Order: sequence, then C-alpha cells, then structure tokens
Amino acid sequence: MGLLRFARSDRAGRWGTAFTLWYLRAAAGADLLGGVWAPFGRGVRRHDAEQLYTPYLLAAGFTSGLFAAFLAVTIRRGKRAAWVLNVLLCGAVVAGLGCALASPQAGRHRQNWASLALSALFLAALLAGRRSFRGRGEPADAGRAAGLALAGTAVCVAVGTALVTATGGGTGTALGDRARYTLSRVVSLSSDPGPPTRVHAPGWVGVVVGVLSAALFALVLYVAFRAPRGRGALSAGDEAALRELLERHGGRDSLGYFALRRDKRVIFSATAKAAIAYRVVGGVTLASGDPIGDPEAWPGAIERWLAQAGEHGWTPAVVGASEEAGVVYARHGLDALEIGDEAVVDTAAFRLDGRSMRTVRQAHNRLRQRGYTVRLRRHREIPAAQMAALLERARRWRGARGERGFSMALGRLGDGCDGACVMAECLDPAGVPRALLSFVPWGADGLSLDLMRREGGGDNGLVEFTVIEVVQRSAGLGVRRVSLNFALFRSVFDRASRLGAGPALRVWRSLLAFCSRWWRIESRYRANAKYRPAWTPRYLLFRSAGELPRVGLAGARAEGFLTVPRLPGALGRRRRPAVPAERAAAPSGGPRPGTRGPAAPGAAPGRVRIIPTERSGRRLTSDMGDGRAVAAWGKLRRRGLRRPSR
Repeated sequence: MGLLRFARSDRAGRWGTAFTLWYLRAAAGADLLGGVWAPFGRGVRRHDAEQLYTPYLLAAGFTSGLFAAFLAVTIRRGKRAAWVLNVLLCGAVVAGLGCALASPQAGRHRQNWASLALSALFLAALLAGRRSFRGRGEPADAGRAAGLALAGTAVCVAVGTALVTATGGGTGTALGDRARYTLSRVVSLSSDPGPPTRVHAPGWVGVVVGVLSAALFALVLYVAFRAPRGRGALSAGDEAALRELLERHGGRDSLGYFALRRDKRVIFSATAKAAIAYRVVGGVTLASGDPIGDPEAWPGAIERWLAQAGEHGWTPAVVGASEEAGVVYARHGLDALEIGDEAVVDTAAFRLDGRSMRTVRQAHNRLRQRGYTVRLRRHREIPAAQMAALLERARRWRGARGERGFSMALGRLGDGCDGACVMAECLDPAGVPRALLSFVPWGADGLSLDLMRREGGGDNGLVEFTVIEVVQRSAGLGVRRVSLNFALFRSVFDRASRLGAGPALRVWRSLLAFCSRWWRIESRYRANAKYRPAWTPRYLLFRSAGELPRVGLAGARAEGFLTVPRLPGALGRRRRPAVPAERAAAPSGGPRPGTRGPAAPGAAPGRVRIIPTERSGRRLTSDMGDGRAVAAWGKLRRRGLRRPSR
C-alpha cells in the first residue's frame, strides 16, 4: 500500500507540473495576443471589470504576457522561488475571487465561477507538483532585484514625467499628478489606459513608457531568478584526485586530460572512483568528454551530477561524449545528438606513400628540403627561459583573438603540473621557432592536440609538417595514437560529397559552408582528413529538444565563439580571479608565475596547511603555486590522507 501511494503521488506530481507549465504558456500566449490584437484585448479587459473576473494571470497585455512567459520558463527549470511566487499570487487571486463571489452581484455570473475553478485548479496543480521544484538561487540576487526594481522604477517615472511635460500633455496639472500618471503605467500589468485623468499625453509617450517598464520588468525577473553560477575554480585537492584517476583510467578517453582545466568544477561518485568535470555557463551545467575513472562507477557520478543540477535549477548537458559514455548517460534520461568526429591517427599504420597522400607528402618534403626541422620535448624538459620565450611567441601569434576551447583545450601553457605534455616546435633553417603545437597526455601511449600556433606570413604547411613529424617520431616518446582536431558535423560534408546525396543534405552542407566563413567548420574537417585518420564520433547529450537552443548557446560561450556582456556594477555577480591561460614555469628554486600571493605573516614558505571547515571537513590552502600545491597534496594522499568529502 505504501508503494502504491508513492506511485500515485508521483503521477499526481508529474501531472501537476505539466498542467502548471501549460497553463502559464497558455496565459502568456493569450496576454500577448491581447496586446497585439486590439479587439481581443478589449474583450478580455471588458470581462475583467466591475463584477466580472478573469482567471489567474489573464490580463491581455504585453507586460502580463511577459510575466507569465518568464514564470513558465522558471517553472520549467524547477525554480523553487518561482513556485513560491506562483503559490502566493495565485493563492491571493483564489482568496479574492472567493470573497468576491460571496456577493450576489458577482455570484450570478458564470464566468466568475469558471475563473475561480480554473485558478483553484492551477493552485492545486502547483501544490501537487511541489516536489519537482527544488532549484535554488543565490540569496543575494533577491536584494539586487529589489534594488533594481526601485531604482529602475524611479528612472522610468522620471523619463515618463519629462516626456508628458515636454509634449504638453500635463498642461494645467501639478507635477505630482503627472508623476502618478506615469507611475500607474509603469507598475500596471495591463495595457488598459485606466480611468480618465486630467493628463492627456500623446499615444507614443505611453508606448515609450510601456517599453521601458517591460524592459525593466524583464531585467528584474532575470536578476531575481537567474541560475546560480556555482563555485569557483578547480581546487588543488580536486585536481590531485583527478590526476590519480587519470593515471589509472586516462587511456579510455582522449579528452580526459582536459578535465584538469581550472575553470571547471568536479563532482565525484560516492566511492570517489569516478568524477565528472563541469562548468556552469548561463544556467547550464556543461560537462565535456566522458566521466573520469572506472566505467563501473560512472553511474554514481552521473547521478550525483544530475541531482546537483536539479538542486540548483541547472540544465544538464555534455559536449563531446563518446558512444560508450553516451549509452550510460542515456540510461539516466539524456538524449544524444551526433555533432562531429574526432580525428585519431594510428602512428604505427601512418604512411606518406600512396596517391591519396601525395599533396601532404609533397608539402612535407618541400619544407624538409628547405631546412625546416621539428624539436619534440616534454614540457618538463624545457628550460624556464625557453618556455617563457615560447609563451611569448604563442601570445604574439594568437594576436587579438581571444583564447578558444573548452572540451578539447587545456586553457593554459607552461604550468608546472603539466610536465608530461609534449611541445613540438617547428624551427626554420636558422633554428627560430615558426610554429608550435602542444599535446596533452592520453593515457600512457597517446597524445591529444591541445594548442596550435603559427607565425603569420611564413611558409605554407608549417602545421602539417609539424603534425607529420610528431606522428613519424612518436615511437621515441612511446606514443601509439595521436588525437587531432575535432571536425564538427564531419559526416554532413562526407555524405554530401557522395553520389546520390539528397537535396536536404546538400542544403545543410551549404549552410555549414556558409558558417565556415567565421567558424572554420569545413576547413578544419579538410585539414584533418588529409592525414587519413580514423574518425571517432562524438555526441552532444541533453535532456530534451526544447533545451537545445540554451545548451547550444552555453556551448558556444564556453568554447569562446560567443561573448555575452555582463550586467554592470552591483547587478553582476562577483567573479573570482581566473587562472591565467598562459603562464610561464619558473625554476624550482624561484617564484612560480601564478602563485596565489604572499604567504601569511609568520608562515613558512612552501607549506601546505589543512584547515578544518564546517562544510567539507578539510580545506587545502597553500602559499605555493598551483603546481607545487597539487604535488604536495598528492604526497599527503599517498600517505593515507583521504580526499575531502563533497
């Protein structure tokens, strides 16, 4: 019987959540229609006057439609604050309608009883689905939203009053009357002009005030209900734990090492045998690649990651997952979309002979005959002065372009923790670097391309020459496989070039070719295809098709293709200082760039401190650089100190 009651309550909760969402969508559509279609709007407002009442949120106006639409979005994301607000507002409407219908004049209209029944049904649906709304926001956002509402209302009233005065609409009236006239239009949820007043402003003044108030309303709602950003950068303890998992299971996924980006956070399974690295972008908790660690422990990490997303109202998504991980994610309710392929070169099978490799072979031979060479070294083998010079060249060759990459980029170069990475320098006949490629480890026998830079105006084919040299000389590094760039929508270009390709496929290919003018979609595929690699499909994982636009925008922002302006001043959230993308490695005896600052007074330099905290039990702090802190934390773990619980 207990299990049956639980199943019934679960069904009721799902029904309540679905009804709540569709009611808000219908109310938003009706309100916006009333704002656009004047006869419909007048009819609704006529039925919402005197002794006639309309259901909850049905006011036939742009502002009320915007309000209902925003509530629908926040309800869909499971925001607890949106649920509370709807319960309070709808409860007040139901109570008011109940009191009003006690009078004989209002009780004789059937419309009023229908409005009461529909509003009460919406309230009951809210209460039935209460367990679905667990998303929490940041407490400080409520204060920011209140301050914005007060300041924005004052500005809108001042602008509206000035316009009324300038147009002569308030002739013969006091300043207070004109201000009250403007205020009534700023705070009203209906486009109804209201009762007659002595202020008669032109129609365009009301439009301007309405647009300003709608924009203010939308901004206040956004600030109040936006998703929390999550905690700051990857901690030294979590990075050390990830590195231990990569030592045991890093060969499974070529993107595994990129989980060590320090703008990511990590969540571990209960057994700490698997982890998911993610970053919160625009309310989307965006993971990349496969979970790190033992595949048998992946479900535990995925469950905790999804539970965390539900707790904060985040939209879960994964970019660049393999087919193996996609199957596991699909068991937890995520859908999959193939977004491209990863180019993987088998170094033992790679050959330059053959007709298909003629162009690549000729370019390679031409540069070799001109005296170009490639120098391969692990990062730990590069002296500090040379590494600093390479970092300066990489910065200069990048130019004004921002750093891109999230799923297949480490976001830093020359860090002391990344000594196993491989640097490939293309040297001209004089021994001057003209291009450089940096690879991160892929298990014990693989490399994955991280960074690619070349000097502008140099000889053509420098990058291709360097890649070929890396593949041909990889045996000396113990490397059997090399992962190159990711080719977005590769299968579209491949199938569209074949005989019998349909018109829809050709149109899709033309659209991608057009977008390649800005984002190098086709050129990156062609650049990878010349090495005749094995193509490994990668997938985008998401919860529902309706979330794809939001997930796509978050992915574009994370990869650096799209920049969204931040809210100014006090409206924006405080951003933690980011770890520099490219920082030089200093000699072991000197200060290391990226050090978090001077040591506390009286503290011995280079000391790691374990400080008890209420939340996690322990916290690692260090006055050393990130690399030395991670190394010290790893030593403590090997001596038996466990990772702080999450």
